[in-house]
Amino acid sequence: MSPTSNMPGLPDADLFSRDHFELFGLPRSFVLDERSLESRYHELQSSAHPDRHASRPEAERRLSMQWSTRINEAYRLLRAPLTRARYLLELDGVDVAAENNTAMPVDFLMQQMEWREALDEARDARDAGALDELARMLRHARREAEDLLAGQLDVEHDTAGAAATVRRMMFIAKLGEDIAEVLETLDN
Repeated sequence: MSPTSNMPGLPDADLFSRDHFELFGLPRSFVLDERSLESRYHELQSSAHPDRHASRPEAERRLSMQWSTRINEAYRLLRAPLTRARYLLELDGVDVAAENNTAMPVDFLMQQMEWREALDEARDARDAGALDELARMLRHARREAEDLLAGQLDVEHDTAGAAATVRRMMFIAKLGEDIAEVLETLDN
């Protein structure tokens, strides 16, 4: 069901057609005010939550469920820097093409190999300290990439550069997941 009119207690139906930034009343930028995002999320979720509409007619209950789902998805996407960057690029018509475009600068490819080797060695040695250190290095690399994205997306409007940085961040995120997985097996 697509909203065609405003129903009492639910967000305006025209917000369904807006992008996630518009939904939350935020400027379309990589750097965002997290408090405003959080505050607006709670406002929207409070008005749209299905429990608030449990005694309403079926159409309104379905609409509140759609709203709640849309709000949750938009919030999750905007809250995380990597998905927010991908979304901004998508809004600009840029496909990150992570599956097809694995071209990376040589220095980053070398860094990837070093990190992968460090992960393999730490896993084989069951060295939680080395894994923690590798995770710390990745957090630093992620922060650097986020700073770079802020400039590329919000200042320079360099979508090609931002797409390459997003692909880098995707690798960093995947390696972080791999480290967490190995740490979990060490705890067992």
